[in-house]
Amino acid sequence: MPFTQLPFKKTVSTVTLAFVLSGSPFNAVSFAQSADAPTADVSSANNASVSETVQGLIDSAMAGSYGYDITRDLTTEIGARMAGTEAEARAREWTVEKFKEIGLQNVRIEPFTVPGWERGVETAEVVSPFPQTLFITALGGSVATPEEGITADVVYFPTFEDLESAPEGGLDGKIVFISGRMEKAPDGAGYGPANRKRRSGATEAGKRGAAAVVIRSVGTDSHRFPHTGQMRYAPDVEPIPIGALSGPDADQLERMLKNQEEVELKLVLTPKSVGDLPSGNVIGEIVGTERPDEIVLISGHLDSWDLGTGAIDDGAGIGISAGAAQVILEAGLKPKRTIRVVAFGAEEIGLKGGFAYVEAHKDELANHVLATESDFGAGLVYEVQSGVTEGEGVLKAMASAMSIPFAEGKTTNGGPDIGPMANEGVPTMRFQQDGTDYFDLHHTPDDTFDKIDPKEMAQNVAAFATMAWMASEAETDFRADK
Repeated sequence: MPFTQLPFKKTVSTVTLAFVLSGSPFNAVSFAQSADAPTADVSSANNASVSETVQGLIDSAMAGSYGYDITRDLTTEIGARMAGTEAEARAREWTVEKFKEIGLQNVRIEPFTVPGWERGVETAEVVSPFPQTLFITALGGSVATPEEGITADVVYFPTFEDLESAPEGGLDGKIVFISGRMEKAPDGAGYGPANRKRRSGATEAGKRGAAAVVIRSVGTDSHRFPHTGQMRYAPDVEPIPIGALSGPDADQLERMLKNQEEVELKLVLTPKSVGDLPSGNVIGEIVGTERPDEIVLISGHLDSWDLGTGAIDDGAGIGISAGAAQVILEAGLKPKRTIRVVAFGAEEIGLKGGFAYVEAHKDELANHVLATESDFGAGLVYEVQSGVTEGEGVLKAMASAMSIPFAEGKTTNGGPDIGPMANEGVPTMRFQQDGTDYFDLHHTPDDTFDKIDPKEMAQNVAAFATMAWMASEAETDFRADK
């Protein structure tokens, strides 16, 4: 798999680009055409100019540090940006100024409100038989223990499915411990199955009378950093506190429980809900010259969890999408369609920004030509995924022009915040990044800027800039009903 090499090293074929910009059906011959082969059928000066333009975008992005610099400044000058906090508000104002600085037009904040939640004291300690401290963090949205904490025997469930299949009742007053390891994968495929315990562990344990829940962190590292993240309560189940143990501490507790009939744990978690708080999406545009009402949307999400500085999740996405727009602007290009850059707010607590965007733009969603989000760190892009119903050949030609494999038979909703608009019929695509190590850092204090490789981020910026410009120029629609 092409994780260890940077693509974009070949010259872009004018034949391939002719197919992209004309909207012609995909033809495999376009990919067989090398840069040095005859191009009599589409050899106009215009096609050569298009090829030079795309190669220029790629070269500029790869030689520069656009996304890297933006992410560095965001994570340094603002730091953590939890949804609804004063820090997220400062991040919005920072993004407005950054968007204006790089030359975007129609820069604005579209506000909405979110339920506020604040972290408090969070401690866990084994009381008996082997007294010691464990590293834990509350999950987003959790209710609190009593101020003095909860001390109770631990009941162990190796997986979430084991808890789910247990009879209701029988756990009165106990602290449930759900383990279950997440498997590493370049596409993060292990996240969904592992995340069930984080999302629904408190509900399932609450149904059975438990007093509290601790889970093995949803992550793939062996560091003593617990992973936070949002959880949910079912409306018909009494809410109970829930926290995540670091991987090594989950291992420690497992060893104790395998060798002892009873392990007593004291848990103190004192988060609190603080009512509705302001959030918002930040938007800037390169306004189209011929079809300004038609929109190509590129994005990341501005908020982060509070434990790290939100570099891979998702300062990188802000840097990649804004950096791509900056490359296009500095090249002096004037796209036919509008390229819209969105920094979504409050993604971490339930895609609040994505849903707010759909509500605010419901009357113009039909004019959204293509949408995508970068929200998986800054690792190398290794394939292009499609979520369109028409014009997939254009995406294949784009992928070829960028020397990135097209993922046959895979579909995408474009990214977390793009999901709500994809549900409304907006065509999507996504650049799949190598996320093998992403969940070592995700939602932990270790999510910091030093984890980002500048060359890998430059490759992402090159991909986004090339795709956004080519989609803005393509004479095609990506919807089945157009």
